Formats: sequence, structure tokens, C-alpha cells
Amino acid sequence: MRLFTIGVYGSSEEEFFNKLLTNDIDLFIDIRRRRGVRGSKYAFVNSIRLQKKLDDMGISYLHEIYLSPTKEVREVQKKVDMIKNIQKRKRHFLSQEFRDAFSSEIIATFNFDDFIKVNELQTKNIVLFCVEKTPLACHRSYVAEKMQALDPSLVVKHL
Repeated sequence: MRLFTIGVYGSSEEEFFNKLLTNDIDLFIDIRRRRGVRGSKYAFVNSIRLQKKLDDMGISYLHEIYLSPTKEVREVQKKVDMIKNIQKRKRHFLSQEFRDAFSSEIIATFNFDDFIKVNELQTKNIVLFCVEKTPLACHRSYVAEKMQALDPSLVVKHL
């Protein structure tokens, strides 16, 4: 099994879906809490439209809300961004405060062993999806890091 991560910001609809096809993704795991984006530019990743397109492409879809940061965890990063005067879309990495909160509230409580075992049997290429362009500016990189720590044979690639 290979593990990929992908964000949508900075990609066109064609580029986004081509990345999935090029890397032979067979399981798309949406790890957003809210599965919509504002505006028309990225409307193609709004849940219903995204699921329809993935189904047409023969890619399975899974929403794993328990791997998304809670409102309280997101607020930790929001406070750091305010203090440092950083706009969310211009952030290149998440703060240590966010990482600590995400690790203790989400990573530590999620059953990764079962999650990996179930998906390992059914898929070859999994992609973790959230919206941020830069992997280190998104919690998906921490989820991938945890999965790789539990299964060192996993190869992680950020698309």
C-alpha cells in the first residue's frame, strides 16, 4: 500500500483529478470536518460533487471525520496566526501548539491499527485529502506521519 496526501488550493479541477489518476489512487479519504469550500473556484471538492466525480473515476470515497481537527483544535492555530499576523492561506506550516493539540485530541484517540489493517486489505493507493496547498500547513501531514510510524513499509508522497 502507498499513501499519498493532496490539497486542492493552487490546483485546477483538471490538475487535481489528474493527480489522482496518475498515481492510480483507489481510495480517497476526506479528512475534513466540513466538506465544502466557499466560492466557485474550488466547488469541485464540495462533498456531493466530489463523490460523484470520484465514483465516475472508479475511486472509492471515505469521509473520516475523526481524523479532522475539532473547532477547539482549529482555534489553537487561529490564535497563533493572529499573534503572528499570518493569513490562513499563506501559512506554510502549522504551529507546535496546533500539533500538540491535534496529537493529544485526535491522533492519540484514533484507532490507527484497525484503520490501516482494513484499508491495507482493500486498497493499493490511498490519498488523504484536505484543502491546504502545503502539506505542512495541513493536519493531513501529521496523519500520514502517524500512519507511517505505525507501518514503516508505507511510502508517503505529497501530491
